[in-house]
Amino acid sequence: MHFDQLLQSAAHIGLMPAHEQAKATMQFPANWCQGRTAFGGLSASLLYQAMRQQVEASRRLLSISTNFVGPLLADTEFSLIVEVLREGKSSTQVLAKAVQNNQVSVVVQACFAKPRDSAINVPVTKTMGLKPVDPRYTLPFKSGAMPEFFQHVDLCPQQGAMPFAGADTSHLGGWMRLKESPNEITEAHIIALTDAWPPTLLQMFKQPAPASSMSWYLEFVQMPQLGAQQWLGFEAITQHCKHGYGLEDGCIWSQSGELIALTRQTVALFD
Repeated sequence: MHFDQLLQSAAHIGLMPAHEQAKATMQFPANWCQGRTAFGGLSASLLYQAMRQQVEASRRLLSISTNFVGPLLADTEFSLIVEVLREGKSSTQVLAKAVQNNQVSVVVQACFAKPRDSAINVPVTKTMGLKPVDPRYTLPFKSGAMPEFFQHVDLCPQQGAMPFAGADTSHLGGWMRLKESPNEITEAHIIALTDAWPPTLLQMFKQPAPASSMSWYLEFVQMPQLGAQQWLGFEAITQHCKHGYGLEDGCIWSQSGELIALTRQTVALFD
């Protein structure tokens, strides 16, 4: 199933009145899974798409926080429940939950805001360290050796190593895009693609072992006009890891080098 078809289903639920959302359900096929649960970028983007319908278009996404509470299973119905916590003059706070088998699987909270007059202006000081993308080095999908959702994305690594390589670095970076290009790249597509990369610490493992995102936070600096075929840049590094938990920071770039978003996640390791 195409990513945008899943987004359309989520948007339809998001348009419903609150008392009807719990009755409406959707599902996704197993080829969007990561292990036994939904690919985290998919579940976060579906919840975002549902909540986006409750917020006026003039208010752009500032930040989105995702907590993966439990597995969200494929080929099994689940509901998306959206609650507008507060709508002020310039900002809106929204909470959304994915509920499956009467249990909360994923929780997302987001802040939307419209521009405000201010004399304070601090330009972006970060610069992208990626070289121009070379599609010849895009990773091929290998069924059974990679998460199933990987068949829907193109990753073109430039920094760091492959998972389980016993590397001595936690820096990871490269280019990303959906294999089936959308008509336009929205925040929902960026949310999904950002989570397509493995945790930076997996490359330090000497043998295969799982790692799980526990919480994930994205801050959108801007939303530039992005063409359907454009690649997005990703650069991330682990700031700290101890006692089986790592903290990862990263940047999302446009193909022309504009900073789009900042990402941070807490990862549980099972090495």
